[in-house]
Amino acid sequence: MTKKTNLFANLKADFPSGLVVFLVALPLCLGIALASGAPPLSGIISGIIGGIVVGWLSKSHISVSGPAAGLTAIVLTAITALGSFETFLLAVFLAGLFQLILGFLKAGSISNYFPSNVIEGMLAGIGVIIILKQLPHAVGFDADFEGDESFLQAGGGNTFSSIVGALDYFHLGAIIITAISVTILILWDKVPFLKKLKLVPGALVAVIVSIVLNEVFIATGSNLQIAAAHLVNLPVPQSLEEFKAIIITPNFASISNPQVWITAMTITIVASIETLLCIEASDRMDTQKRYTSTNMELKAQGVGNMVSALLGGLPMTSVVVRSSANANAGAKTKMSAIIHGVLLLLCVLSIPFILNKIPLATLAAVLILVGYKLAKPATVLHFWHKGKYQFIPFIATLLAVVFTDLLKGVALGMIISIIFVLRGNLKRAYNFRKDEYAEGDVIHIDLAQEVSFLNKAAIKYTLNEIPAKSKVVIDASDTVYIAHDVLDLIQEFTEFKAKEMHIKVKLVGFKEAYELENTDPSKQHVFVEHKIKKEKKETV
Repeated sequence: MTKKTNLFANLKADFPSGLVVFLVALPLCLGIALASGAPPLSGIISGIIGGIVVGWLSKSHISVSGPAAGLTAIVLTAITALGSFETFLLAVFLAGLFQLILGFLKAGSISNYFPSNVIEGMLAGIGVIIILKQLPHAVGFDADFEGDESFLQAGGGNTFSSIVGALDYFHLGAIIITAISVTILILWDKVPFLKKLKLVPGALVAVIVSIVLNEVFIATGSNLQIAAAHLVNLPVPQSLEEFKAIIITPNFASISNPQVWITAMTITIVASIETLLCIEASDRMDTQKRYTSTNMELKAQGVGNMVSALLGGLPMTSVVVRSSANANAGAKTKMSAIIHGVLLLLCVLSIPFILNKIPLATLAAVLILVGYKLAKPATVLHFWHKGKYQFIPFIATLLAVVFTDLLKGVALGMIISIIFVLRGNLKRAYNFRKDEYAEGDVIHIDLAQEVSFLNKAAIKYTLNEIPAKSKVVIDASDTVYIAHDVLDLIQEFTEFKAKEMHIKVKLVGFKEAYELENTDPSKQHVFVEHKIKKEKKETV
């Protein structure tokens, strides 16, 4: 049973986190809309709905939803093929409806079959992409600011050529602001005095300092001033009527167009897979190790996409960049995602002229540090030391995500992981003796010779079904291989859920290579086993 969470209980942590995510989301929403060939406001609308509506309905405490760069190519092609943005919005509405149906059909369980090394490889790859894509903006070259996260770009260029091209467009003022912003962001978490000001996020301080500094450059007529082309560019309606005129609604008259339905199915598949990948990644970033209902997430995304389409917004997914920024900023509950959506709404309605003073160089500094935290060298070394069965899928996923795209990278990592598994012994993962236990009996879970990531869902279900105040023996004496995912699952069960449910756990036979410590023999007297006949053992 999921505990009820008081959304207002952690505002000291959630408000600063929501503010950081807002600062990260604002330029991404605009950039993705421009890259998709859609009105700029459509990206902001998607971000607002992703924060408020999906944030409220979702059971995830860390993930943040909004327009996704992974959908830009699909959106751009679809708008051109369908002939109008209004017709495209109908496809988005239908995609949301399909996602809602998938949620009720419990299709979200597919996320249990993504191995951790592939998820970590995806995160590291996205981190590398973020850094590479933001380097030109950090030096004042923003001609390609489109939110494009793919390696190959329109016009025959690629990420590396964009970086090389940026060398000819250095702007000293942008470089100074980037350097100052990075310094503030690093020191804010390192200097003891500044750490006491945790309620004020370093990203906000960096933004304020950069705005003030650039205004000084402008007032003094300095060559260091950053021009409007290198600042955030948000629509500024002068009246309520102008704001209403910007809102575009779906063209339901095109419901009979077969291309609308094909586009809707394409968006459904890609958006759902990206969301499930992000949810799995977000759960891994959650310091409290809470699990998200993926079926409920699909329902939330479906409702969000339907509402977004009705208001003229882009299709959305749960997105890794904003979710990782949320986790790194110290978010405790989904209130931070809701706050980021509310801030987007308030700022668009009230102070767009102030937001348009933010240098893109400052936002690039924020994102570069987010990217570094996702792709730290320590993560690569961690999987290197785990051996080839963990490292090869990890590094293959990382490189494929960087040089192709997210879905192709994850697909390659999954294929390699499955090949490794098929080479092993595909025996049953474990034996679970569940025959009519009386109070005080000891529940035995005997792991088999090979336990792969494909067994993760079944073992997770079994551990979640163990009643409170039970006594459990998890025996790995016969194993020669246990997937890292399963070891993490057992460790999290032992350290968190077992303590919460007052379950006494004894680990037996875990090898030193598993890095999971066996129960101290001196404490094993707490188990008083009732006789359970061996023939009653049931294989699960």
